[in-house]
Amino acid sequence: MMLYAIIGDDAPGSLDRRLAARPAHVERLQALQDAGRLLLAGPCPAIDSPDPGPAGFAGSLIVAEFDSLAEAQAWVAGDPYVTEGVFARTTVRPFKKVLPA
Repeated sequence: MMLYAIIGDDAPGSLDRRLAARPAHVERLQALQDAGRLLLAGPCPAIDSPDPGPAGFAGSLIVAEFDSLAEAQAWVAGDPYVTEGVFARTTVRPFKKVLPA
């Protein structure tokens, strides 16, 4: 297993789609967490505030373990934020955690 950084960039005007897809998205993340494979996950507010309100989000960052890059990419392709058009684009890269040790 290896860690992968998953970066999703929100499509303009996708806040309503994000809010609607969030329960299913979080359920998939919870499954990774329950399997001990999730290092971190969360949204990137579109403004400098922990609660951006109607400004919404610019995207999300997930760092999780997968058996391969192909498996990580397949997981992303099936995520509700992808299938429901929240993310305009996604990037999946191998990630090596150095700190904290």
